[in-house]
Amino acid sequence: MDYALVRTLHISCATLSIALFATRGGMQLAGWNWRRWHWLRWLPHVNDTLLLGAAVTLALISHQYPLQQPWLTAKVVALVVYVGLGAMALRAGASALRQRLAYAASLATVAYIVGVAVTRSASLGLF
Repeated sequence: MDYALVRTLHISCATLSIALFATRGGMQLAGWNWRRWHWLRWLPHVNDTLLLGAAVTLALISHQYPLQQPWLTAKVVALVVYVGLGAMALRAGASALRQRLAYAASLATVAYIVGVAVTRSASLGLF
């Protein structure tokens, strides 16, 4: 499998994943029922499955694995935090304040994930 091709797929899926989350979160905070658009319910799951598959493939091709590479470990831990915060932000029936805080925190977390990916440093190259 071609590393560059899989990397491009991974970056494209990550970009789409972030855009879809930001769109659904923005609609949620604006009080729009994004769940009525069928594609906004299933497309993120399909895309995130491709994203995860590309991530695993990249790890296998490059022989870089979480717990072996600190920056990959940081990405995986931050990903778990991002998913949890994202679920809180998009949860129907949660208070508006809780949704806003979770949405802001999830966007900050995904920004950290992207920063770690670009710098290949858990500290974002700051120290």
